[in-house]
Amino acid sequence: PDHIHLVLSIPPKYSVSMVIGYLKGKSAIHIHRKAEGVKKGFIGRHFWSRGYCASTIGLDEEMIRAYVRDQEHLDKQEELDFTQNP
Repeated sequence: PDHIHLVLSIPPKYSVSMVIGYLKGKSAIHIHRKAEGVKKGFIGRHFWSRGYCASTIGLDEEMIRAYVRDQEHLDKQEELDFTQNP
């Protein structure tokens, strides 16, 4: 997959950019350690793209959660439909 979807609840005292930066930074270090066996020297290594997209949700939160939960299945179905009907 080339992207991920998350539904997060961020307390107002934290900025979205700080939380995303923390998640991306800590997860990249963990992935480099586990998948690549890198113990130190993470400067200059990249895992995530530079940007992110954030949106607020309100009354449709359950619909958004269902979309995120079913995203992999929906992507596979779209890919299958495209290969069958180009």
